Amino acid sequence: MKLYIKNMVCSRCKMVVKSVFENMGINPIAVELGEVELKKEIDENQKKELLKSLRAIGFDLINDRKSKTIDKIKTLIIDLVQNKNNDLKSNLSDYLSQQLHQDYNTLSNLFSEVENTTIEKYFINQKIEKVKELIIYDELSLSEIAYSLNYSTVSHLSNQFKKVTGFSPTYFKNLKSIKRRQIEDL
Repeated sequence: MKLYIKNMVCSRCKMVVKSVFENMGINPIAVELGEVELKKEIDENQKKELLKSLRAIGFDLINDRKSKTIDKIKTLIIDLVQNKNNDLKSNLSDYLSQQLHQDYNTLSNLFSEVENTTIEKYFINQKIEKVKELIIYDELSLSEIAYSLNYSTVSHLSNQFKKVTGFSPTYFKNLKSIKRRQIEDL
């Protein structure tokens, strides 16, 4: 039996969800982003208790097909941006179609209908959030960030960053240094 879980986006999420199942005495066969595979069916009471425990920590069970597909799209995009950075060798539409075994137009129309945004905008927003994170860490240059996130040029990254945030990456980087002030400076 597979259960689909909303909002699982990282390895820590997998650990937390696995511990919820184990605390209930349910030992999953596998826990992946967005899904948990179980050895056997669980009854309605277990499902209700599981739902309550998952919701308490920001997760949810997904029941309908549309929601499962939307969550899979989001999970694939987040995993691509967070973990696979520069691994996308084809375009996003081909990648999603191959991973989900569905026509991209169908996926795109469903995503837009339910989320009120396009898959492409969602992907760009995820990339920009990753750029913000990397800028704040201050370990990579803008060129290295652009390369790691598969931008063709630093200029392309900067233009997209400004379009989404309203700030240039340099201005954003300077903002982090003025966000906090020491007590004695107040």
